[in-house]
Amino acid sequence: MNHDYFPAAATDELAPGQMKQLDHRGHRILLANVDGQYLAVENNCSHEDVPLHLGCLEGDRIRCSLHGSRFDLRSGKPLEEPADEPIRTYAVKVESFAAARKIVRPVTGRVEKNQPQHFGSDCPMAAEQIAQ
Repeated sequence: MNHDYFPAAATDELAPGQMKQLDHRGHRILLANVDGQYLAVENNCSHEDVPLHLGCLEGDRIRCSLHGSRFDLRSGKPLEEPADEPIRTYAVKVESFAAARKIVRPVTGRVEKNQPQHFGSDCPMAAEQIAQ
């Protein structure tokens, strides 16, 4: 199978606990730095058509900003309702280039398919962007 790895970010672009949205050949991807490990998942809640990058990164989980569903970033499995379908996960590799520069590369060739509104006060949400 053809693995379509593509440059997504330099490792110094995303500090632990940060995430970034990516678009590559029709794939909407969320790349997250979880304690120095880079994880990539489908950037869309399986319950509603809402980008997950609008939610909160909570360790190795992402919380949807619309209804609060949480997904495991390693497996894509939903951890609480209302979502009951997993999101896709993407393999990621980190490659070293010049000096100490490293590039994070998700792969889109091998894709696995393994919210009245509820907003937590501990997580700023972008509800106005969802409505657009």
